[in-house]
Amino acid sequence: MDVNKKTQRNRFTRMCIGEAIVELMKRDSLDKITVSQIAKKAGISRMTYYHYYDSKVNAIEDYLREIIIQYLTENKKRPKEERFMEYSHILFSIEFFDQYATFFIIMERQGLYSVLVNAVNHFMVELYSDHKDMIYRAYYYAGALLNTFINWEKTGKLVPAQEVAKMISESAPKMP
Repeated sequence: MDVNKKTQRNRFTRMCIGEAIVELMKRDSLDKITVSQIAKKAGISRMTYYHYYDSKVNAIEDYLREIIIQYLTENKKRPKEERFMEYSHILFSIEFFDQYATFFIIMERQGLYSVLVNAVNHFMVELYSDHKDMIYRAYYYAGALLNTFINWEKTGKLVPAQEVAKMISESAPKMP
């Protein structure tokens, strides 16, 4: 079997599990959701679920990693000279993550904001591993962007994404 096809199938299965958890968390808290419910909603067996994950939080973390990988893939198609904290990149980020607004809002409402922050921090460490002097600015920026994004979504997007991106870019720390 082609390794790439197997990887695509594995990714598809894992994304289905993550999406199933998100759908179930619309009605119940994560601690009340069973693996059987997740497996049924995802269209897989419990054995398949346990092949990939040992906990529901681990499944959510993996789902978030896959979203970030998709973000990075889309970002690679953008202008290379663009800096991370410039208006156009911030707007791209807001518009990209808007696709997953339900996930982010549910995570925050379920008290799982720390999972989001940990994933963002991990991403910043990887992104700025060669710039140790910039890592705290990166944490500051990423946390502020995450918080702003979630609250923008929760309040019904009272202002356009372009205006939010402009406000953030004007207050963002200077980065390489």
